[in-house]
Amino acid sequence: MGRKKDRRGQEEKKDAAEYYKLHTKAVDDLVSADADVPVYSEEELNQYRSKKKFKLSERFKLLFIKFWFPAAVCYFFFWGLGGYVGNMLDMLFITGVALGIVTDILTNNALRFFAREKGDNDGYMMFPKKSYWTFPLNILYAWLVLFLVFILYTVINLALSAVTGRTDALFLGVEPVLFGLFYLGADSLLIRAKELCKRILRDAMTKTGR
Repeated sequence: MGRKKDRRGQEEKKDAAEYYKLHTKAVDDLVSADADVPVYSEEELNQYRSKKKFKLSERFKLLFIKFWFPAAVCYFFFWGLGGYVGNMLDMLFITGVALGIVTDILTNNALRFFAREKGDNDGYMMFPKKSYWTFPLNILYAWLVLFLVFILYTVINLALSAVTGRTDALFLGVEPVLFGLFYLGADSLLIRAKELCKRILRDAMTKTGR
């Protein structure tokens, strides 16, 4: 019995030694394999990486934000209150206030949030620097933009009425999608006009040496 126990103990020690050698060799192979790893260029690696089939540009995302909020205001206020506010002037007043508040609290803050660096999206705002004055200024500015949109609707309907000869029909009514696009267009034109005036004034001051 004693010989069997000794023989079994020796076999167990032998198996443990072989097991240790095997794992030690595996670790050594793993460490030495780093030197043999092939180096691939970034272009080759990109061929095997998953690619998005369609990627929206940053400019499109920002313009969509500026379109979506006025469209939502049109839906909830112009459409939602249409049956309760009979006077068009009152409706434009309420809608303008809502547009100014949404612009100051939601739209401009969303544009600032998506800016990669501070000030990157200031060109998409009429009043980019946030202060207590931007709240009433954005409401006044919203009335101006809304007035231009109202004029655009009026001109389009008058033109279609002149072409068709019908004066008793409303050809183009107010709905969220087109209203959002018209509001975005008028807003963008006013912002570009502001930037142009600032550039002209800056050039004039540079020439006069001020």
